[in-house]
Amino acid sequence: MKNMKSPYVLALAVFLSFLLISPPDNWADPQAGGQRAGEVSRVIPAVNIARSGKTLNAAAKTVVDWQDMVNTQANARARIALDDGSVLNVGSDASMKIVKHDAGAQQTELELTYGKLRTQAQKIAKPDGKFEVHTPAGVAGVVGTDFFVEYTNSTMHVIVFEGFVKVCNLAGVCVLIKAGQMTSVRSGDNSGPLPPQQATLDLLVAAGNDTNAGAPSGDPVVGPHLGVWGTVGIVSIAVGVGVGVGLTRPGRTVAKTGCGPNNPSAC
Repeated sequence: MKNMKSPYVLALAVFLSFLLISPPDNWADPQAGGQRAGEVSRVIPAVNIARSGKTLNAAAKTVVDWQDMVNTQANARARIALDDGSVLNVGSDASMKIVKHDAGAQQTELELTYGKLRTQAQKIAKPDGKFEVHTPAGVAGVVGTDFFVEYTNSTMHVIVFEGFVKVCNLAGVCVLIKAGQMTSVRSGDNSGPLPPQQATLDLLVAAGNDTNAGAPSGDPVVGPHLGVWGTVGIVSIAVGVGVGVGLTRPGRTVAKTGCGPNNPSAC
């Protein structure tokens, strides 16, 4: 009887040793990488993805995982479709890390080390949901919107196309900016982001152009990838131009009247 039990005792000992070496918490660690976040939908070479010490050349349909670092070179851009329907447009000379993207829990965290990024985030419906872009200077958090973030020369710049964005420095001092507005915050500045101010038409259009993966650098942004009305239409509504704007679409032109004294319902 004693000899019959010994194999089971030995097996139990091996199993317990395995538990000690690999704790259960690490078996499905979502921060360890390898968990799908989305895929590349469009790319202007040269774009690469740094993953687990390896460098992969990015192309359309390339899967993007948690912890992947997306790097673009000069004149290169990438568009990434996240699994919850959000879209990331990475500009030239940029480095952006997808720290986490849990589509079911609506938990997304991105890190922009440098460069330009435009995000079109899905609306957050869950109470604990979040969509945040971190830079060395601060954090931009949204509830479902279209906004642009740039980090350069130790300064984070944020421009909002649609919705609202909460911008905070690393000390937790925050401002809320809305469509058509912008703010900036410098690394190490504990006084907080600059007060919101209206973004000029040139800045808004340039922000769209600089992150557009559908056109070469310097070409104007046209087409449905801009969102419902396109960058110019969003700008006219946001800053209250109050004039009709013709928006170029494939095969047709759509007119949209902006917010103004003659059209208060659009405000």
